[in-house]
Amino acid sequence: MAERVVIIGSGPAGWAAAIYTARANLEPLLIEGQQSQENFDLGRPPLGQLMITTEVENFPGFPAGNMEAYLQSAIDDSRKYMLPPHSGHGVSGPELMVLMQQQGVNFGTRVLSEDVVSVDLSSRPFKLTTSGGQTIEAHSVIVATGARANYLGLDSEKQFKNRGVSACAVCDGAMPRFRDRPLVVVGGGDSAMEEANFLTKFASKVYIVHRRDEFRASKIMAQRALENPKIEPAWNSVVEEVLGNDADGVTGVRLRSTVNENETTELEAAGYFAAIGHTPNTEFLGGQVETNSKGYIIWPVSHRTNTSVEGVFAAGDVADDHYRQAITAAGSGCMAALDAERWLAAQGIE
Repeated sequence: MAERVVIIGSGPAGWAAAIYTARANLEPLLIEGQQSQENFDLGRPPLGQLMITTEVENFPGFPAGNMEAYLQSAIDDSRKYMLPPHSGHGVSGPELMVLMQQQGVNFGTRVLSEDVVSVDLSSRPFKLTTSGGQTIEAHSVIVATGARANYLGLDSEKQFKNRGVSACAVCDGAMPRFRDRPLVVVGGGDSAMEEANFLTKFASKVYIVHRRDEFRASKIMAQRALENPKIEPAWNSVVEEVLGNDADGVTGVRLRSTVNENETTELEAAGYFAAIGHTPNTEFLGGQVETNSKGYIIWPVSHRTNTSVEGVFAAGDVADDHYRQAITAAGSGCMAALDAERWLAAQGIE
């Protein structure tokens, strides 16, 4: 028997969609992905990228404060193993996601801990094939698989991730560890310019490391960065290593010249921000859903989460190359759930 709605992905968008579809008595099945090292290394762990994020200061409703007692009462014992030691500062990424998961499960969401490896969207009910070899049929699908940040692939990036290494200035730039300290942004496009300019609100200085002697960003964005007195370009350079230690996290970077490969320099920095783009997690769709030039799923109807395939909806960062925030992802998860519920009703599937 076909599921009425299957949600693929388990970040803020996926769990918001699960909460809303479960409360609408649609008995959703959420496919969260495998708990595998590969998924963590690729930046697509179950429960999304917030599982590899520390403090979350910008999700409404969670001001700084000690949440330990609430977490102990709200989270079922079977899920507490996913929680890191509570910092006492506010809500952490893993805490926020386990709370969302608990809320969705409370309303009856079923969870499958496998990856969706392929889909057949050519006819309804749709067919989804999982990494465990299951074939699941669904009348409607909500794709909420997110987008993973691109990094250079350095071992030192992995070593200091969330200890000074980040791919989101808006998410992390205001953290105390970065205030009044020099920071490094890697990239040369519009995103790098935006990140660098944003970070100057907090940093004492921002270096933009770029492998050429001219940014590839739009002229207006490049000009804005170059005219900012707190920004200093590091031209013709690539990051060879992120420097740091266990006590302090990131303390600097070692750069290698792209003009003279024997020339290296070190910059003192408390933070390293990768601004070299994101990759939406859409490979499993096999090109059956229309995407833009960057690979993000297109919403063809304004202010609706419909995709190019009737009955398939998209929510969160997999369809958002502009905001990429937990709160916007959760909001679009709500939208996708309501869109799917109304579409199913119009099809006579309740």
